[in-house]
Amino acid sequence: MEDKTFELLERMYSEFTEFRKETNKRFDNLESEVKDLKKDVLGMEHSYGKKLESLFDGYKQHERKIDEIQKDIGNVG
Repeated sequence: MEDKTFELLERMYSEFTEFRKETNKRFDNLESEVKDLKKDVLGMEHSYGKKLESLFDGYKQHERKIDEIQKDIGNVG
């Protein structure tokens, strides 16, 4: 009976060890994917941030021009 118990414990230990290895490998893959995604997101933030800044500058220029036109119209009237 003790032999069967020992064999069962050995098998359980072996299976648990294999499970841990597989789990660690999966976590390593996930960590790698998260790092890649973070790098992609930072690149997009940098790229789109500059584009949004340019769009906002254009918006401000249009706003100034509209203000000038309104001022000119006010002076005419």
